[in-house]
Amino acid sequence: MILTTKGRYAVMAVVDLAQHIECDKPAKMQEIASRQEISLNYLEQIFNKLKHARIITAVRGPSGGYFLSKKAETLYVSEVIAAVAEPIKFTRCQSEASCLGNSSKCKTHILWRGLESRVEDYLANITIADICKGKLKKDERT
Repeated sequence: MILTTKGRYAVMAVVDLAQHIECDKPAKMQEIASRQEISLNYLEQIFNKLKHARIITAVRGPSGGYFLSKKAETLYVSEVIAAVAEPIKFTRCQSEASCLGNSSKCKTHILWRGLESRVEDYLANITIADICKGKLKKDERT
């Protein structure tokens, strides 16, 4: 499976942002980076993409920081991952047409594409608020 650290860190940062907003006081990027143990430089890159996608809003100045642009109840994990341009891939295909050098699909293509679809559907049905409120079902094996 390919889900890069950029996608995972974007979700972690947005959840942190949703949890630490205090009465119209913007959250500081340095504090989020520290709490989530993410490099400040890397988080800056992620936040630039999140701002461009209008998921977060920046407030300038000495008391500046960041807010969510949408309510956590209407912001889905899939949107956050898509905002940082991180596709969830289980196949090695460069296009939907081929996996192999001879422009054909491998025998397991449909299996992996089906799994991608399930993961995409799962993430498209979980809001940032769901995560903040602990509304996810725990895996019974853990």
